[in-house]
Amino acid sequence: MKQRTTLYMTPEAVDRLALVANYRKGAKSAIVEEALDRYLNPERNRLLDDAVLRRIDTLSKSVSHVARDVAIATETLSLFVRFFLTITPPLPQAEQDAARAHGRQRFETFVAQVGRRLVSDHRLVSEVLESIAATNPDLFATAPDDPTLKTAPANGAAEPSPAKGANTDPSPWQDEVHG
Repeated sequence: MKQRTTLYMTPEAVDRLALVANYRKGAKSAIVEEALDRYLNPERNRLLDDAVLRRIDTLSKSVSHVARDVAIATETLSLFVRFFLTITPPLPQAEQDAARAHGRQRFETFVAQVGRRLVSDHRLVSEVLESIAATNPDLFATAPDDPTLKTAPANGAAEPSPAKGANTDPSPWQDEVHG
């Protein structure tokens, strides 16, 4: 047996209650009773709360992975730009048109490769990190901050510096970009 109770509510709360009742096609008293039950007996909703917490934890981990990938991409791009701008000599005016045409061709190849990787869900960042972890796990702890710094080989002999503007990177993807 239900008991009648009089409540005093603000006009805004009455409007929201009416809106929810119309949306749910139910009685206002049933909505108020459900809300009071949830408020006065929070342990009944513990399973729902646990499910929400698990979902939030999963989303938090996903956001962490995205943040890591963005940080890697941003740092990689900024280091590349700094390196490129410090080692690339300006071209004479007579060679600039040919260089632009070659640059457009290389850019089209680059965009096609990015498209293929995105479609295949095979990420270069993951590939590179896996390769480093497998072959040289201490690289991140020992790599110099500036790639233009000369590093001494393990035998102590001085390593010759490359000619200015020379491409000395034997990257595995170099053939893809140039070829």
